[in-house]
Amino acid sequence: MAKLYFYYSAMNAGKTTTLLQSAHNYTERGMRTLILTPKLDNRFGEGVVASRIGLSSRGRIFGKADDLEQIARDDIAQHGALHCVLVDEAQFLGKRQVWQLTDIVDRLRVPVLAYGLRTDFRGELFEGSQYLLAWADSLTEIKTICHTGRKATMVVRVDEHGRAITDGPQVEIGGNDRYVSVSRAEFKKIMAGEGRLELQQPELPFGG
Repeated sequence: MAKLYFYYSAMNAGKTTTLLQSAHNYTERGMRTLILTPKLDNRFGEGVVASRIGLSSRGRIFGKADDLEQIARDDIAQHGALHCVLVDEAQFLGKRQVWQLTDIVDRLRVPVLAYGLRTDFRGELFEGSQYLLAWADSLTEIKTICHTGRKATMVVRVDEHGRAITDGPQVEIGGNDRYVSVSRAEFKKIMAGEGRLELQQPELPFGG
């Protein structure tokens, strides 16, 4: 039975690596997948889904106004049976688009695997994550570690001095040069101005 799966975590937990591995597993078994990636995330080039360890694949870009169920229907009409839809950076989905993912599952009987952050740099839910948490059939946390050794569940946006940025737009594309994953206890300290954060995980070379 097709289901909507939401895999969530803080940054640097390997979400995109897991997505690409899942896509590879389907392809290896002769099944066809559709990878969806938000237009606003073009760090590695438009339509490129890439992980920090160098894995990459082409994806179908979508904007906030796009109907994801219709994209899936058009893909099936053009290329035949579809066995899985995978969504990268799913936190950037709108509420209607998360509902459209449920329609891909319920009407088209195609499983959907969505991967994304749960909360933003202020500790608040992204819209896409909020409704995936509400409507997904299966929720799985992908774990990563804070520099303190605790489980990292929060994300801090930092300036060039490693100090927490506490206001600004919710969406500001960046990687290890702007964001650090920390535990909740460390998040409270850093957001209160107690100390600074070193960028613990340097960007890995991308060979895509």
